[in-house]
Amino acid sequence: MRPYVVHGKKYYPQVVSVGDTFRGNASWYGPNFHGKYTSNGERYNMWAMTAAHKTLPMNTIVKVTNRRNGKSTVVRINDRGPFVSTRIIDLSKAAASKISMIGTGTAPVTLEVLGFEGKGKRSIPTKKELKKLPQKMSMTGKYAIQIGSFSKIQGALLTQEKYDNTDGYKTIIKDVDGDDGRMFKVWLTGFKGEQEARDYKANGKFRNAFIVRED
Repeated sequence: MRPYVVHGKKYYPQVVSVGDTFRGNASWYGPNFHGKYTSNGERYNMWAMTAAHKTLPMNTIVKVTNRRNGKSTVVRINDRGPFVSTRIIDLSKAAASKISMIGTGTAPVTLEVLGFEGKGKRSIPTKKELKKLPQKMSMTGKYAIQIGSFSKIQGALLTQEKYDNTDGYKTIIKDVDGDDGRMFKVWLTGFKGEQEARDYKANGKFRNAFIVRED
């Protein structure tokens, strides 16, 4: 799953492991979305045990506990959302009913990652099946950080030479034809995954840099 943008904000699917926990507010969605396509291509069924999350990998199995009453339920992530900063997960109507939050609309919850179901699987695995599933899920693929973009090759060459081998990472130049004409983009490469690229970008060494996916 590649990064995606909603309402001008970019979201990065995250690396998580079994046992990771998160706290926030849950909401639920029902009849207005029933039968419509979810982000992973399934049709939303408000009576299935599913949920939407902004960054957990698709098919992550999550235990959701209502901190108001201690009730818990288990759901599978098959959609993106809720795109409200104060909310962490959007439950199906069935899942929301299990933890008694239909009437209140929202509730403070704790999420615990239990496992990762295989692609195409739509059921909630049993405890025995969960033990056989992967214990960690990351977003695969090669990632780089774009540190410059130039209309002339000379600027790109100077930037490439200046920053090549920075902290052990290599620079490459991408020759791209876009809406603004021909551009020469300088990428810092060699990251083992998206999380490593995000951590490196966060150190602030390159202002206005951003993460890109290498094809």
